[in-house]
Amino acid sequence: MDTPAYVKAVIEQTSTFADWVHDKDAATPVPTCPEWTLADLVDHVGGTQRMVAMLVGEQLSEPSKAFAALVPGPADPGEWRAWLGDGVARAQQAFAAVTDETPVWDPSGGAAGVPFWSRRLLGEICVHRADAAAALGTRYELDPELAVAALEDWLATMTSRGYWENRPGFADAMRGDGQSLHFHATDAPGEWVARREPDRVALERTHDKADVAVRGPAAELLLVVSRRRPLDEAPTLEVQGDRALLDHWITHMDWVTG
Repeated sequence: MDTPAYVKAVIEQTSTFADWVHDKDAATPVPTCPEWTLADLVDHVGGTQRMVAMLVGEQLSEPSKAFAALVPGPADPGEWRAWLGDGVARAQQAFAAVTDETPVWDPSGGAAGVPFWSRRLLGEICVHRADAAAALGTRYELDPELAVAALEDWLATMTSRGYWENRPGFADAMRGDGQSLHFHATDAPGEWVARREPDRVALERTHDKADVAVRGPAAELLLVVSRRRPLDEAPTLEVQGDRALLDHWITHMDWVTG
């Protein structure tokens, strides 16, 4: 079977990430994930790709085997590029052997399966490449269409039933009575409205009026929503409406930040 488009993008993004981190100081702090070093970041990226490769490749109905197989990357940063390349190659092989309908466990609570994981890997590497850029002082750029896909992954995962149920602190912070936020990418098709309800955050892929709207380049939206760049340091983004509501949302987007 052909490699899915998202997985092709994961391969390209991982190759860039691997080139950046290869043979760098393992103890380099990652400012966007304050508890992590560069070694932790490499472990997370390579380990997650291997875990997903096992889940998808073996079509697992529950995750314990894949979780138990997580191992850190090589201690020698000179081996990181090869290790990361091997992990993403395993993922490519796994996705090439299944279809979107192949049943595979995922944490969304919606039985999203294979499509969930291909999009999840893309969101992971796009955001963590930004972490590597921050740690190494490297310029971060991302194609707008990929940024929209990564933003879709972030928003959909954070508003999924599974995330709500497994992160009670997040659920308590996000409960509401209809407060709404509109995210609008201006350089590629992508608009979302998130509504805070008593028992969930409802996400719609639409243009609609909201209590607060933020619009601008997709990559900049991704960095701000994922807490990789403070809103005040994103001058290309335009905010209209209830800024406090947006600040509250961003404050609780603390998933995978060390």
